[in-house]
Amino acid sequence: MNIDVDFVARLVNELSKMGFEDVAIEATIKDVVMTKIANSEVSVVQNWKGVTIDLYLAKEKRIFVLRFEPKSLEELYKPVETLLSLSRRIEESPIYAPLPEPSKITYREEVFDKGIHNNIDNIGKFAEMVIEAAHREKIDSVAGMLQMGETETVLATSKGALLEERKTFLQSYVRAFAEPDGSGQWCFTSTSLDTKELETMAFIASRYAVESRGRSEIEPGVYDVILSPMVFGNLLDYIVSMASAYWVIMGWSMFMKNRPGDRIASEHLTILDEPRNRELPSYRSFDDEALETFNKPIIESGTLKTFLHNTKTARLLGASSTANAGWISPRPWNIVVRPGDATLDEMVSEVRRGILVTNNWYTRLQNYVEGIFSTVARDAIFYIENGRIARPVTKIRIADKLSNILNNIEMVGRELYRIQWWEVSTPSKVPFVLVRNINISKHMM
Repeated sequence: MNIDVDFVARLVNELSKMGFEDVAIEATIKDVVMTKIANSEVSVVQNWKGVTIDLYLAKEKRIFVLRFEPKSLEELYKPVETLLSLSRRIEESPIYAPLPEPSKITYREEVFDKGIHNNIDNIGKFAEMVIEAAHREKIDSVAGMLQMGETETVLATSKGALLEERKTFLQSYVRAFAEPDGSGQWCFTSTSLDTKELETMAFIASRYAVESRGRSEIEPGVYDVILSPMVFGNLLDYIVSMASAYWVIMGWSMFMKNRPGDRIASEHLTILDEPRNRELPSYRSFDDEALETFNKPIIESGTLKTFLHNTKTARLLGASSTANAGWISPRPWNIVVRPGDATLDEMVSEVRRGILVTNNWYTRLQNYVEGIFSTVARDAIFYIENGRIARPVTKIRIADKLSNILNNIEMVGRELYRIQWWEVSTPSKVPFVLVRNINISKHMM
């Protein structure tokens, strides 16, 4: 099913005539193929094609947000008629604001890679290439996932916006295993088919697997910690989400007591939201309210520069939209950390007693307002002693505050890695970072 742009615009008009004061429809066509890797073989190839319809309706400050995967757009009418009859029973939204007038959108060259478009049906050969690259190191097996696809998005609103954009994307991760106990993982994301970077991803995972064999335990305590882009990217997913003004309003953010201009992190750290970054899959020229997107610092040299806003949160907090809508909650598009000037070797040389953590999972927040969290380090973990990597160690848990992570960053890597997998949902460009004085506990199986 193709998106009929004119029909979407007519549907917005018809829903407005039914009595809704604000109407927005975002229709997205996806053509995605994914292959899984298990025991160094391509195991499963899956393909998804279809249309998703996201629908925003507001009447007398009562808001409805719905998602459909219809066989035809005409299927939308019946549930909408039901909502209209129920609208009086719904309470008014305390953060309602009318949809804004659409802004002029400046489009750059389309982020659409022919390499992905022409090879969607040949994904298996690229998975085989990743497997071969991983086995250039002396590993026993590799597992993982590779997916690529293309999307087309049409946005129409009752304020007269009618916008369209298409793009391609690629996402992959691999986990390598080396007997008896070595393992390593890395990932990669992009808007184009970059075989060199896919091979680099496989090499990093396999190298970590080989180097992490023969692990031993370390004592719990306070250590200097080097976080890989995989781990720092995971923590930034939580940190930047807390910069959403909606999270602040709802009491789910450690930044509730902060205002733009407050020092909240090390002066070495700058974090940006970059919807206009052409390398990252969440590239967008317009947000869900039809406002033109722009790159912006969230934290700059340790100072909070802005919360992320849509028109609702901006009206409530006396700010301006940052074009990060989200009809309900503003969200980041792409997270980018401004590079520092350190190499990984230079970071290691500055550590007397510390740990290099290359991967993590099961990050949990015990207290959102205080930013108290824990996360389990897994795969390759290395003990650092007197400026050199001494030995691989077994699973540990980082248990501290996110504010300590932000404030104790002493060195930022010069090389950025494009990161995205199930523990890093927002596409990101992230370096290695050296963080001082972090609490480490044992991971209980």
